[in-house]
Amino acid sequence: MMPHPYADLPPYCFWRRSVAEIEPQEVDPVVHARFRIGRHDRVATAGSCFAQHIARHLAGAGFHYFVTEQADVPMEVSLTRKYNYGVFSARYGNIYTARQFLQLLKRAYGIFKPVDDVWVGNNGTLIDPYRPNIQPGGFSCEREYRLDREQHFAAVRRAVEETNVMVFTFGLTEAWVNKSDGAVYPVCPGTAAGTFDSTQHKFVNFGMVQVLGDMREALDFIRERNRGVRFILTVSPVPLVATAENRHVLVSTTYSKAVLRTVCGELEGRFDDVAYFPSYEVITGNFNRGLYYESDLREVTEAGVSHVMRLFLQHYAAADEVANGEPIPHMEPDTLTRDPKDFARIMEEAAKVICDELVLDPKD
Repeated sequence: MMPHPYADLPPYCFWRRSVAEIEPQEVDPVVHARFRIGRHDRVATAGSCFAQHIARHLAGAGFHYFVTEQADVPMEVSLTRKYNYGVFSARYGNIYTARQFLQLLKRAYGIFKPVDDVWVGNNGTLIDPYRPNIQPGGFSCEREYRLDREQHFAAVRRAVEETNVMVFTFGLTEAWVNKSDGAVYPVCPGTAAGTFDSTQHKFVNFGMVQVLGDMREALDFIRERNRGVRFILTVSPVPLVATAENRHVLVSTTYSKAVLRTVCGELEGRFDDVAYFPSYEVITGNFNRGLYYESDLREVTEAGVSHVMRLFLQHYAAADEVANGEPIPHMEPDTLTRDPKDFARIMEEAAKVICDELVLDPKD
């Protein structure tokens, strides 16, 4: 046989050798890690619902899951989750789009102030349009509302300036924005809270160039305030709950995920401090015969999450953090809990993923 470019390629370059002939639980699409995460590296998380799984497993494996916003008073674990403490590094709720992420950064540093500042609930309480589900029942008065926001923005700034690794999970390209200033909402007004007004709100579906531009600006924004920070990007494998496009939700899901995956590839290719981790490929790959989705074909099973995180720890945990193939457990003061005896209960609660997008298609 004449020599050719494929003759000496490694096994992972071939479908048969690295996918078809491999046991599903052993498929590993991570060729190499761009960098390693050490025992004392502070790891912050943000993004869509799937990012919550990543945070839970990072904390459970002993990584320093960096939480900068915690309740001022002791709470039961169920209430901690209900009020969104520890779900992500700060209490920002689901961040589904790159534009929403960039907007949060600018708001936390006083660079952008949306015109639509507060919503009034049916019972007179106040609701944050950009975090509509983080305070069940809403805030009781304007003073409470403003103080909480100030605390929240301070926590965001601390996460930006002190984290060593930022893990961001892309979720959607579809969003609703305010026509007057372009402020982007996490969910459509009138669903979780607020009132929809076609004269004030419009639908957008961000394309690849827009998402790439927004995320590149967000990464640069963080780098300016935190020299040496590293980024890990993932794409949520969770399909859209609903689409505002006049087409099948399956087609819209494919479009959104394709755009987001392309953006990740572009950013990883351009910047040495950006790594893409293929959790999306592990969960959606046909090699697992659909076993990594629950019966609703949206929620990811614990087996799927475990496969993803086993690969993450295998490739990204620093060599000196591993004993007998497993990360060394440890607790840090800024992890989900300051009391180790509560850790198991918090992890159990954390397994219940909070997804703001579900308000688009409630079961009841």
